[in-house]
This record gives sequence, C-alpha cells and structure tokens, in this order.
Amino acid sequence: MKRITYCLMLALAAAPSAAIGQFLSNSIDGTGLETGFGSDGGGSTRPVPVTGAVPRVSRVGIGVGVSPLGIGVEAATNVAGHFNVRASGSFFNYNTSFTTSGFTANAKLNLSSARVSLDYYPFNHGFRLSPGLMVMNNNRLTATDTVAGGTSFTLNGDTFYSANANSATGAAPANGNARLGLNSTKPAFTMTTGWGNMVPRKGWPVSFPFEFGAAFVGAPSLNATLGGWACYDQAQTQCTDLSSNSPIALQVQGDLKAQVSKWTSDLNALRTYPIVSVGVAYSFKVRGVE
Repeated sequence: MKRITYCLMLALAAAPSAAIGQFLSNSIDGTGLETGFGSDGGGSTRPVPVTGAVPRVSRVGIGVGVSPLGIGVEAATNVAGHFNVRASGSFFNYNTSFTTSGFTANAKLNLSSARVSLDYYPFNHGFRLSPGLMVMNNNRLTATDTVAGGTSFTLNGDTFYSANANSATGAAPANGNARLGLNSTKPAFTMTTGWGNMVPRKGWPVSFPFEFGAAFVGAPSLNATLGGWACYDQAQTQCTDLSSNSPIALQVQGDLKAQVSKWTSDLNALRTYPIVSVGVAYSFKVRGVE
C-alpha cells in the first residue's frame, strides 16, 4: 500500500512539469510560429524569432591500414548522401644491405606521403570511386656503396677494379652514392576504387575498407655518383682518381651515366605507383551547427 501511495505522489508531482512542457510544445511549432487564442476563441499565429543554431549530426571515421605506400592513417567525414571527404597519411622506413655488380650497398627506403580523396558511393554504400591528389610525396630510396680494394665492379658491361688504399699516392677504394626519387609530379593525381565505407550512415560503426588503384607520380628520378680510385687491371698498374680527366676516369664516369640511364628505363613503370590498401576503421557521431 505504501508503494502505491509513493507512486501516486510522484505522478502528481510530475504532472505540472509535464503540463508546462506540453504547453510549450504546442505553443511553438517547427517553423517558429507561436499559437494562441484570440478573444473570439479562434486560433491565431504570429512569427517568433528563432535564436541559436540548429544542431546537425554528422559522422567522422578514423582508420589505419597498410599499402605499398607504407602504414597509413586515415580520417573521413560525410559531406552528402553519396560523398565522403577523406585524408590519409602513410609512412614507412626500412634499412637493408645488398651486393650487386661488385658494389656493396647500404640502402635506406623512406616512404612518406599524404593524400586527399573524394569518395563517391553510387549506391550509397559498399562500392566507391575515389579521385584525389597526393599533396605531399617524399618517397625515396637512398644508398651509399663501396667496392673493397682489389675487387672488381661492373658498369655498362665493362669491368674495372677498385684501388687499394695508399697514403703515398692518395688512392682510396671506389665508393659512391645513389638516390631514387618517386615524386617527379607534385601534386600527383590519384585514382582508386574499392569497397567499404569508413563513415557508415547506419549499422555497426566498425568497417574494413579495401581499395586499389594508382598514384600518377611521374617518371622516377635516379642520380648516382662515383668517387675514389679505379684501375683497369687487378694488378693495379693503371689506376686513377675518378674525379680527374684521365682516360680511365672518363670511361668509368661514362659507363656510370649509361648504366643509370638503363636503370631509369627499367624503373619507368613506377611512374604509376600502385595503391592496394586494406584496413580497419571506426566511426562516431559529432555535433556541428548550420
């Protein structure tokens, strides 16, 4: 009995507040008009200024993924029923050593880029088309190389020998540097397609976006230099400083230039850099005003 009495008391206490709320709800409609009653009992309306902003609910998606551009971080938001705007950044560093044509190279791969894309969902979910721009591109490979004294190296089909160190003549083993750039077009146009919406309009907030396409970064640039001393023969009877204008030096530098040209031609396919990305994303609501 006491429990029923308490419930009735709470209901009576809440009734005035509910009545006031209902009155205010009926007094002002969604168009900013106030409803009242005239002396004749009829209804009348008059405009009421609407102050403050109307809240708008939007969504933002944050994701991570992997691709040939490196480890990626992405953020996207919906801008219309079929469109998202997406920004992504990728990075990756890797060091390695290898030997080729007599050169021992210590190489470092640096991938660092940023993209913006407009994601178009023709069916409002699932499949999408994404034109965009790579607005930052620092993707490159650098290497330092050496040839141990007394060993051979090959350039453009010709074989030479690295000189032994000699303090009397100033001779030093052959050594050099190389740099491969994958960024001759700035900014670069990108085009991808894929599945999965980072900003789903409804349902589960977790998505697994997948995309593939390409960044049109332009022809790769390759530069290489070679210093130290080189010889025609392993006995080192004919050696010279590669910075001089001697016949040996001119031949080595000419062969290096021809070899770089061949390497550049072989790498020309990288003017269209592949993008194949898989990842996971989480979306959430944010409140804005309009």
